[in-house]
Amino acid sequence: MTSGPVDPTTTGAWGRLTALAEAYTPDLRSSVTAEWVEQQTLSAADLHVDLSKNLFDAEVEAALLALADEVGLFGHRDAMFAGEHINVTEDRAVLHTALRLPVDASLHVDGQDVVADVHEVLDRVYAFAERVRSGEWTGVTGRRIETVVNIGIGGSDLGPVMAYEALEPYRQDGLACRFISNIDPTDAGQKLAGLDPETTLFIVSSKTFGTLETLTNARLCKAWLLEHLPSDSDPAAAVAQHFVAVSTALDKVADFGIDPDNAFGFWDWVGGRYSMDSAIGLSLVIAIGPDHFADLLAGFHAMDEHFRTAPAQDNVPIRMGLLNVWYTNFLDAHTHAVLPYAQLLHRFPAYLQQLTMESNGKSVRWDGTAVGYDTGEVFWGEPGTNGQHAFYQLIHQGTRLVPADFIAFATPAYALKDATPEGQSTDVHELFLANFFAQTQALAFGRTADEVRAEGVAEELVAARTFPGNRPTTSIMAPALTPGVLGQLIALYEHITFVEGAVWGIDSFDQWGVELGKQLAQQVGPAVSGDPDVLDEQDPSTQSLIGYYRKQRR
Repeated sequence: MTSGPVDPTTTGAWGRLTALAEAYTPDLRSSVTAEWVEQQTLSAADLHVDLSKNLFDAEVEAALLALADEVGLFGHRDAMFAGEHINVTEDRAVLHTALRLPVDASLHVDGQDVVADVHEVLDRVYAFAERVRSGEWTGVTGRRIETVVNIGIGGSDLGPVMAYEALEPYRQDGLACRFISNIDPTDAGQKLAGLDPETTLFIVSSKTFGTLETLTNARLCKAWLLEHLPSDSDPAAAVAQHFVAVSTALDKVADFGIDPDNAFGFWDWVGGRYSMDSAIGLSLVIAIGPDHFADLLAGFHAMDEHFRTAPAQDNVPIRMGLLNVWYTNFLDAHTHAVLPYAQLLHRFPAYLQQLTMESNGKSVRWDGTAVGYDTGEVFWGEPGTNGQHAFYQLIHQGTRLVPADFIAFATPAYALKDATPEGQSTDVHELFLANFFAQTQALAFGRTADEVRAEGVAEELVAARTFPGNRPTTSIMAPALTPGVLGQLIALYEHITFVEGAVWGIDSFDQWGVELGKQLAQQVGPAVSGDPDVLDEQDPSTQSLIGYYRKQRR
């Protein structure tokens, strides 16, 4: 990137949006007409997306699209796909989209054939996964692998565990995965409980093989393995057979005892939170198999192509990203709910938290100048219908505006029927989806005081039972939660995040905010262990807290 970002507040479109927001009085009851729904229902690969219950009109839509043009969104997008170094603070390309390019594609970046590199690693990942799945790869005692333990943190954990849960129907029988991420020793203790060391394979996922949490947990697992294997097991052979790595630091991998031939790398143009479709997904490939993982990659690529080529008005990531800017910067929304009506997506909101907040939680633009407007959204959510009995109250009747994305699938993973005492049979998935449809309807249209009175409610309760409506939602549906559809959903939110960052002029691909706390933790560590000199260097609050810890530790 040779030029600085455009300050969006200096554009004509930003001024028009400011004026439109001040005059905007939403009335979804009157605006959600059949014609409007038809105009605002979009398709992207297998996704069916209804934007009609959002708080905007044709004028707002036109101004948002003009804003995208005036800040240079489309050129920024093209620069990303071309491999330009749009991650300016680290002087790197941003090419997670290359991870899912087909083998016959062509892309050279910095003189390197990126597609060939990606598929060379992918072929090695697939071959290794097949050896584990077939039983050819065994533990040191000759028994086949039954449990794969992925050791990582952040993007090396959140993506694989989310996808592993989401694609449960596609897993191979007799082969399970567990995931260790937290440095809290409870995490490793719980995940190792009940495992047979002779049938357990560990994947250490750390690009640099130096991440404190990951390497600490890897050493804990190594010690557990060697302690619990038969006493006549050769330690070096045991580590070599029971540990592999996703890393490019082959010297450190070898020092740990892992055969460098069993290390699978990726590149500095892949950010951690964008890496689950790289070798970081090795545990998932083992669980669901190369064919299904290839379908997942094809889903990613289908959404990439939609984002890259679809006209702006029909481009789902662009439209959704711009709506998020509208809510954040003009309608004073601070959080964004993602509500999957699919139990298999129960980890999807947590995955999006890292993707969105680590990407766009920035207060300076990519040239180092301070922003003068809000950036980032607090993403959160739980599966429906659980959330309906928890936090939907605030979304329906609270004082805060919470835009929400509802996600559902026409065909369930498990088609079960409920037999009532009267002998009637109910399709439970249809009951489930009735809630999906009803919630967006209730949020949009609410219930007036007169409608409440017409139900015979006592006057003193009318206000409490009135729903204001005009609460914005986007409905996303697909035929079923397949590997391909999951890839499309993930890529959709990757590109929504990109759109927001491009409008705000920030570098969505660095994460310096995670560094300071980690650096200070290493400095504070000796004080926690009892070094009085280091303790004296701490601030009074930290000294007091460490003192309490040392008195209470048993």
